[in-house]
This record gives sequence, structure tokens and C-alpha cells, in this order.
Amino acid sequence: MNMEMKRRTFFTLLGGAAANILPFAAHAQTPPAMLRVGIATPQPRATGFTLGFEARMRELGYVEGKNFVFDYIDLQGRGDRYHAAMQELADRKVDIIVAIGPEESLKSAVAATKTIPIVMVAIDYDPLALGYVSSIARPTGNITGFFLQQIELAAKRVQLVQDAFPALRAATVFWDKQSADQWQATQGAAAQLGLDIAGVELRDYPYDYERALEQAPQSHRSFLIVTTSPVFATDRERLVQFTLQKRIASMFVFREYVDQGALMSYGPNRVVLSRRTADYVNRIARGAKPSDLPIEQPTRFEFVINLKTAKLFGLEFSHAALIRADEVIE
Repeated sequence: MNMEMKRRTFFTLLGGAAANILPFAAHAQTPPAMLRVGIATPQPRATGFTLGFEARMRELGYVEGKNFVFDYIDLQGRGDRYHAAMQELADRKVDIIVAIGPEESLKSAVAATKTIPIVMVAIDYDPLALGYVSSIARPTGNITGFFLQQIELAAKRVQLVQDAFPALRAATVFWDKQSADQWQATQGAAAQLGLDIAGVELRDYPYDYERALEQAPQSHRSFLIVTTSPVFATDRERLVQFTLQKRIASMFVFREYVDQGALMSYGPNRVVLSRRTADYVNRIARGAKPSDLPIEQPTRFEFVINLKTAKLFGLEFSHAALIRADEVIE
């Protein structure tokens, strides 16, 4: 069986808009002599999203130090610093702000500026439901970008876990303040599928994962589902090592966890997302208004499993899971 499946088309536009009818007239304009793009994130710069964004910008002709400045503020794992960081980017007069991550990222960017274009990457919230944008197909104001449907994905992950291991009866879920809605969705899906789950809220940073697991019943500690949040993303390597050391089967949101040794993931490809973000930045730099660019959300997601880790743990995926997987790491 061929375990490497062709990557699927990743994005579609909501509201019936198609990529080939986006307004390309703005491309005729010349970007500024020095484009300054600002981003503030608690994730290290050498992550899949940032690396993909910078690589795509280079492909589009932007050379850092020559015609491009990537004004990167490292929040060092602290999500409470968004407000000050976004204000600092506005004060530096960047041309475009990329607001990636939780609601606090976009909220702080909006508070800092009403004029600088903002390309959001809403990972943990719905910007339409929360009122940041009034339309998906044609946003107004200075905001456009992307958002991920984590609530729906949370339920799908539970289904994939049970499909992969039909005999599994109980699991633990790690969640925090930023991912409370994902935890609620996971609870609902698990109840419908008959999977008994114990939720453990992580609160004080740095998170103590060993202590958190001990809060779950012993019968629930063989499988761990981890929601997505800025802290969990920052702790990716530490979380994966924790699951390996404890020999805990796991389901994460992004494939980067599986690349580092975690058992399973289901979600959008962040490198593809980062490259699309760079495309939007380029269009705005060349004259497009945020309102010209419909907000996108991914409609294709990757189910990635790590067969090497499964063998290490003495686990066997169901045949259905192996067929369903978009990629199997051996």
C-alpha cells in the first residue's frame, strides 16, 4: 500500500468566491522600496509557520535587508504580552501586521491600529462570530486573512482516535484557557461516541505536564488528546518528549508534533497556511486593500500518523486508519 498520498488542494474561499477571480489589478503596482512586516508571537522564529512565510516572501522577490524587513517580536511563550508588542509594531510604523494565533493577537492589533493592514491567522477563534469582521467574502476595515475551524476539528479528532483504536474506552484531554471551546467540543463528541474522557486544565506557566497527567484517572492515562493553544505550540518539543517518555499514545493538531515523534495529528498544514499568508501580504504591499481579499479558511486537512512510534509503543493502527491517513511516517 502506498503510504504517501498526494497533497490535496488546501484552501477554498467562502461565499462562493474563487481564487481566480481575486482582483489582480493591484499587482501592477510597485511595492514599497522597503516593506516592513510586523509579527508578534510566543513561538520561536524557527517554526514551520515563520520559516514557510519567509521562504515564500523570498520567492516573491523580497530580500531581508534589501527591500524587506521582518519585524519579529518574540513573546517568549507569554501570551500576556500581545498588547504591548502590537502597540510597539504600530509605533515602529510597519506597513503590514500579521496577527497569528489566539484572539488576543488580533484583539491587540486592532487596539493598536485602525489603519495599518492586518493579515490575521486566526487559529483558536472565529473572527466573524466575535465581530472582528462583518463579512467573510468581502471583509471591511483593515483586516483580512485566514481562520481555522478548531471547534469542528476537535470533534473530528475524537472520531479519528476511535477509528484508529476501536478498543479504546478512555482518554485524557489537555486544555487551557485559550482552548476552552475546543475542550467543550471534544467533550460533546466523546459523549456521542461513547469515549470516556477526563479533561485537565493547564493554568500556570510553565505547564507541569507530568502533574497534569496525574490528575486524570489511571484508566485514562494511556491516550492523550492535546488541544491547540499558543503555550502548547511553544511547548511542542517538550510535549512530544513527555508523551514518548511516558509511552502515551497521542493526538495533536498539527503535523509538526508527529514529525517530532508524537503518534497522530489532524489539522491544516501550517507551512501551506504560512505561504498563503505571504501571498496576501504581497498583494497588499502591491496596492490591494484588505477588503479586496476574501477571508479564507482551510477545507482540506491532513491526518498524519507515526507508525514508528506505534511500533515503539506496541500499538497497531486499524486498517481503516492506515487507509484514511494522508501520510504515514515509517
